[in-house]
Amino acid sequence: MVRNTDAKPAERAVARANEAVRQNYPFGDGQDLDDARRGFMGTAEEHVIRNAEGRAVWDLGAYGFLDQECPDTANPSLWRQSRLCSDHGLFEVTEGIYQVRGFDLSNMTIVEGEHGILVIDPLLCAETAAAGLALYRGHRGDRPVTGVLYTHSHADHFGGVRGVIGDEDVANGVPVLAPHGFLEHAVSENVYAGTAMNRRAAYMYGAALPKSARGQIGAGLGQTLSTGAVGLIPPTADITRSGQTETVDGIRMVFQLTPGTEAPAELNIHFPDHAALCMAENATHNLHNLLTLRGAEVRDPRVWARYLTESVDLFVDSSDVAFASHHWPVWGRDRVLAFLTEQRDVYAYLHDQTLRMLNQGLTGPEIAEEIVMPPALERAWHTHGYYGSVSHNTKAIYQRYLGWFDGNPAHLWEHPPAEAARRYVDFMGGADEVLKRARRSYADGDFRWVVQVVNHVIFADPGDTAARELQADALEQLGYGSENGTWRNFYLMGALELRHGSVGTPTSTVAPDLLAVLTLEQLCDSLAIRVDGPGSWDADIAVRWKLPRSEPLTLRLRNGVLTHVTGTGPAAAEPDVTVGLDEPALRGVLLGAVRPDELPGRPDVEITGDIGALSVLLGHLGTPDPDFAVVTP
Repeated sequence: MVRNTDAKPAERAVARANEAVRQNYPFGDGQDLDDARRGFMGTAEEHVIRNAEGRAVWDLGAYGFLDQECPDTANPSLWRQSRLCSDHGLFEVTEGIYQVRGFDLSNMTIVEGEHGILVIDPLLCAETAAAGLALYRGHRGDRPVTGVLYTHSHADHFGGVRGVIGDEDVANGVPVLAPHGFLEHAVSENVYAGTAMNRRAAYMYGAALPKSARGQIGAGLGQTLSTGAVGLIPPTADITRSGQTETVDGIRMVFQLTPGTEAPAELNIHFPDHAALCMAENATHNLHNLLTLRGAEVRDPRVWARYLTESVDLFVDSSDVAFASHHWPVWGRDRVLAFLTEQRDVYAYLHDQTLRMLNQGLTGPEIAEEIVMPPALERAWHTHGYYGSVSHNTKAIYQRYLGWFDGNPAHLWEHPPAEAARRYVDFMGGADEVLKRARRSYADGDFRWVVQVVNHVIFADPGDTAARELQADALEQLGYGSENGTWRNFYLMGALELRHGSVGTPTSTVAPDLLAVLTLEQLCDSLAIRVDGPGSWDADIAVRWKLPRSEPLTLRLRNGVLTHVTGTGPAAAEPDVTVGLDEPALRGVLLGAVRPDELPGRPDVEITGDIGALSVLLGHLGTPDPDFAVVTP
């Protein structure tokens, strides 16, 4: 973590805007504060959670400064949200259902059964999950884990599973439940584009930023990402349809599948014996993302809204409390109904109004500027854009329907950023003139324009110290004024890296457990993504793998493309080398744990042909860069 000794105070324009927020919203409404603290049973005595090597992976006390009055360097609405999210400890939701909150970005829910407990969404890393489980046991007794349930395919809802159970527990019959498609999406999202997503997540969650009134104060959905060991134990049972019922250790559950909402594979859970409804991440105390800033598939707000309507129809009449895998519960059937319908309305409104304006010819950025939310939704704290935002969600809807191109041929073949930047700066009279004018804009409080125009100077000359300093200052001011936690983190991370250089990727979800559950097809696909295309245009190499009780698998690199074919049909080229081995050994080779020159002489490996061909093929694979530049070319 880099200390923010360079952080500046808020400029007058930002301070005035933040004061206006105080005047325009009902900060005297204490319902959320009462709900966030309801059922509190206690928290951990030791605030710093460490890994086996003693490195801190989470600090429960890091956000204690949020107890003070909101300063000018933070949007008061975001400060309020972050204060609510920073409450940590064990909380009773209703009799027999408990939540560990504030121990990670997400919540871990624990439901007591006849002999033990069902753990729902065991946080992001093993260390925080183990600490949460220890806290529960300290208050409720040393009950064994008799089941685990993942509500959806994002890493902060499964990555800590090895902190609550191990492989031996599963072998002894502890079930692991998940929605249909969970494993495919958990693996593809975190492996195929995992390096880029994790690097951008460093900006989105700001885990490397100092926790302070001028630094990271939260991410809206929770505080930030823990930095411990991410793992995965594959599900042993799939939930395949809405209405499916399962009983685990005497705990009765009725499921609602919600694919394509907040995650490609997700579900809600009703507990009829508790009159309790778990909404996973489909209804939380913020406007969620339709396209997360770290990058993902664009989510469907139309489907999201319809599933929330279905949730109301299926469960509200028999639910006294609704809780989720983030934030705090809502109690009382009337309040649950209002909460879910308002959540439904915000996604439906964004979808419908974006489509209305899209069909009037407005582009994504234009829609983001024009759209105005209904006053009734704006008054509800839980619809505010602390995590997603109206601005980037409307652009996501535009992208979902029409893609990146806005129809203007002037935008069809633009120069890439660095090339365009050099031309812009030249047209504008050179870097000195641009910075001179940008400083005037800064003094006028037009920080949004400053970062837009000074970005061209930096991309034209990343070594321009004056431009980097001005850009960092302007990004910082935009962060101070943002109600959205992830926008604030992006702005402040940009300022941090412009001043101090790259901090890399604090949290990576490309974990050994995820690589281990790749199918062979997914593993081959992940290698194909790494091929240096231009560097392998002239290569034509085929390697055949003979596996026990399976069809042969042939990898061929040709025309800069790595293909894989099962069987020996016409699509499978004649191999330069054939290697007979078992699947674990093959995985070791393809994942880089075993070098090709280590294979000859092994008693469990048969080689026909030139094993050097395999080395040449693998030599055409590049290595992803988890430290790539973001705010510089």
